[in-house]
Amino acid sequence: QLQLVESGGGLVQPGGSLRLSCAASGATLDRVAIGWFRQAPGKEREGVAIISSGGGSINYVDSVKGRFTISKDFAKQTVFLQMNSLTPEDTAVYYCAASRDFPLRAGRFSGPPSAAQFDYWGQGTQVTVSS
Repeated sequence: QLQLVESGGGLVQPGGSLRLSCAASGATLDRVAIGWFRQAPGKEREGVAIISSGGGSINYVDSVKGRFTISKDFAKQTVFLQMNSLTPEDTAVYYCAASRDFPLRAGRFSGPPSAAQFDYWGQGTQVTVSS
């Protein structure tokens, strides 16, 4: 059974950076696509970034393009989300999720991830951007 554990959240000032980690166990990262999602209070869960099983295909929601970077470290079985130039609008609980959906694993996506396509979820990590 694939399990995901997020870490790295916290309180940061506007303009600051954080790196979130998503550690996977129970399956290798080269067999799943990974998505990062976030949910702010009173808002729907939003897909932020997605990376294919091999790591060669990536996409982001428009609001984070140029600021966030998703990457996979296969040796560490960990997916990272580097977040730079953070703003209060980035405040949310961030979740990583895994999908065995073949098109996603193969990188056949043209936009940010959709939660309905993901089967395994971590518990989430809080990111708060505030001065």
